Amino acid sequence: MKVSATKLRLGVAWVAAPLFLLFARPSPIHLLCGLPLAAAGLALRAWASGTIRKNVVLTTGGPYAYTRNPLYLGSFLIALGMAIACGRLIYVAAVVLFFASIYSWVIRREAERLERDFGDEYRRWAENVPAFLPRLLPRRVPVGDNAGFRLAFYLKHHEYEAALGVAAGYLVLVLKLAFA
Repeated sequence: MKVSATKLRLGVAWVAAPLFLLFARPSPIHLLCGLPLAAAGLALRAWASGTIRKNVVLTTGGPYAYTRNPLYLGSFLIALGMAIACGRLIYVAAVVLFFASIYSWVIRREAERLERDFGDEYRRWAENVPAFLPRLLPRRVPVGDNAGFRLAFYLKHHEYEAALGVAAGYLVLVLKLAFA
């Protein structure tokens, strides 16, 4: 039985998140330290989701001019921020290990698919834009009409669900702290 990368990532998240919250030991400093990372991840995911036109064009503008995988980088920042907010160092290590192992595989598979689908256009972009950690300055390339943020894309991709998930997670952590 072949498991898709998406099902694997989501399956691990749906199992890990409740366990992380259940065994969390948040403190005010943990919550304050994790929040900027989670917020930055949400902002990056929102920008990327509102920019990408999946399977229509190769999106190389907006956040995709800094990193080829801004959605995954945003997810990493969210997970890292939430792990810090939970107050357990082992959670931070688990997040880093998970992303280093699973997402490196996912990024390679996606790169192969994009190269098949977009050929030289993808290769030129990939030569100049890093796969994960972003460039300091965007790659300037004529990108046509695929670089602007559109609220309709953000909504179509249900990206608001990530913000709701982070808000719910923080609410649980604040309640744990208040009633501990």
